[in-house]
Amino acid sequence: MSEVTIAPLSAIPPGEGRNFEIAGRRLAVFHTRCGNVYATQAECPHKQGPLADGLVGGCVLICPLHSWKFDLANGQPLLGDCRIETYPARLNDRQQIVVSLPS
Repeated sequence: MSEVTIAPLSAIPPGEGRNFEIAGRRLAVFHTRCGNVYATQAECPHKQGPLADGLVGGCVLICPLHSWKFDLANGQPLLGDCRIETYPARLNDRQQIVVSLPS
């Protein structure tokens, strides 16, 4: 795994997500209202909905196209039948989002 600094936390308002292109991968990165950060694949596996545009509540993401629900921590479906890829994400000491990607 290699760590990549994505953006300052302030680039994503609480309760929202944003898309980033990192090392040839499209990621959706989320900033929850309780201050946690999560990173997932950018598109829903169901109908390729833009996950960064979904609704975020706690650590649950709701796809904006068909309301499939996913656990942001592990990608498991809460409503729907396929999971999403997740990537470890954290804040560094300068409040920047850092994501770990497979090498």
